[in-house]
Amino acid sequence: MAFERNEYPKKRTIHTTKPVDKTREKELVFGTQPVLEALKAGQEIDKIIVFREQSFADILEMAIERGIPVQRVPMEKLNQITRKNHQGVIAFMSAIRYVSLHNLLAGIFEKGEVPLLLMLDRITDVRNFGAIARSAECMGVHAIVVPMRGAAQINSDALKTSSGALSHLPVCRENNLIDTVQYLQDSGVQVIACTEKAAQILTNVDFTTPTAIIMGSEEDGVSPELIRRTNMNIKIPMKGKVASLNVSVAAGMVIYEAARQRMQ
Repeated sequence: MAFERNEYPKKRTIHTTKPVDKTREKELVFGTQPVLEALKAGQEIDKIIVFREQSFADILEMAIERGIPVQRVPMEKLNQITRKNHQGVIAFMSAIRYVSLHNLLAGIFEKGEVPLLLMLDRITDVRNFGAIARSAECMGVHAIVVPMRGAAQINSDALKTSSGALSHLPVCRENNLIDTVQYLQDSGVQVIACTEKAAQILTNVDFTTPTAIIMGSEEDGVSPELIRRTNMNIKIPMKGKVASLNVSVAAGMVIYEAARQRMQ
């Protein structure tokens, strides 16, 4: 039996690689020499990814000196991020400049103010981070503290979601949050973790003293290692059937209670 040409099913084109986000490309530096120059210039870099079968000794050495996370990945991962000539190395640039927690805390005390800090433990969703930053800036939080690894990239999406708050709110990036908790406590700052497993309700806590509040990841909350080292653990009382809140909503509620007490 003969078939007319238009009776054959049309072939479908299957794309094996995700389309490249042009906005995202603007936040990247790629290629061996450009990444080296960005490191030498002291530019803020969130992380660097490199082709796992190459050494990149100079880049790795400088990244380690500056505490910048480096990931070794297959070539497919690099090609998904950009199709341009990346030479096996891509740096993700931060949209902000991080500040030193030591200098910031000293400055708060020197001004005669009572520190209110927000520590984010492994919060990776960029929009959650931006929403938290917006609430924090509105409620008078002095700074956000994030870990060096396992945190949301502070990019244009984070800036947009924060409605500009990240242009005014300092962000401190620390290598080890457990050491950071100890440093804050040694400096006279009480560290409080917000967790649904706590017995204490947030309205029964005194937030008028120097305080750092820890909010945990979207997946499993504040890590047990941090919970064991805090001065106190608190929870938000709930009456509904849903057992948990979105972390950005929960952060806004805790920050508001702290601000409310301080405004009385």
